[in-house]
Amino acid sequence: MSARPLKITVWNEGVHEARNSPPHLAEIYPRGMHGAIAEGLAELLPDATIRTALLADPQHGLPDEVLADTDVLLWWGHVAHAEVADEVVDRVKQHVLGGMGLLALHSAHFSKILTGLLGTTCSLAWRNDGGRELVWTVAPAHPIAEGVESPILIPQQEMYGELFDIPAPDDLVFISSFEGGEVFRSGVTFTRGNGRIFYFSPGDQEYPVYHHPQVRRVLANAVRWAARPELPRTVPQVTNPDRTWF
Repeated sequence: MSARPLKITVWNEGVHEARNSPPHLAEIYPRGMHGAIAEGLAELLPDATIRTALLADPQHGLPDEVLADTDVLLWWGHVAHAEVADEVVDRVKQHVLGGMGLLALHSAHFSKILTGLLGTTCSLAWRNDGGRELVWTVAPAHPIAEGVESPILIPQQEMYGELFDIPAPDDLVFISSFEGGEVFRSGVTFTRGNGRIFYFSPGDQEYPVYHHPQVRRVLANAVRWAARPELPRTVPQVTNPDRTWF
C-alpha cells in the first residue's frame, strides 16, 4: 500500500509584501514569497496538498487543526519574529516534538520556534551587498542532497557567515561560500523529540532565490526527508516528572 500524499503548510510573516518593501518585491514575488515557495513544491511534489498561512491570519494561520493536518511546516520570517504569539509558538513546538517536520528558511534562524527548539541564539555574521553565493554539497549521500548540483550558483544573495551560534547539527548537508571569503553552514539538520528539522539559509526577500530550480529541489527533498506521516503525533513522554534529585 503506497504512502498517502504529503500535507504541507508554507508559513510566511508576509510583512515585506504588505509594506511593499523592498519596492521591487512585487515584481520578484507577485504571489508573495510563500506563493513562490509553494509553487516550487507543487512542481516537484505534484501529489502533495499545500496550504499557505500568514502572520496576519487568525492564530497566524496555525490553529491546532491545521498543524495536526500538516506533515511538514515551512517557516519564513525576517522582521516580525517578536510579533508571533508565544501560544502559537508553543503549539508549533508541541507538533514538532510529536513528529511534524519543520523547515526554517533564511532569517527564520532568529524565529522564536527555531531558537526555542535549538536552545541557542542562532546569531551569525551578515552583510547584504548582493554578492554571489555558492552552495556546496558536503553530504552527497544525504536524501536532501539527492539530484542537487554542487555548487548551486546563486548570483545575488545576502551574505550569512560564521560564527553561526547553533548546536552541533545532526547532519551538515550544505556549506556556502561568498565573494567576500566568508563561509556558512547553510544547510543543517536537527532532531527534536520525534520531529525532523532542516535549516536552509538561501532566500532573502530582495532576490529571486525561491525561483531557482536547485533551491526548489533542495526544499522538495527536505520536505520528503522531514515528513513522518506514519508516526502518530505524540510528544515523547517524561518518564520521571516528579524527579527532584540528580
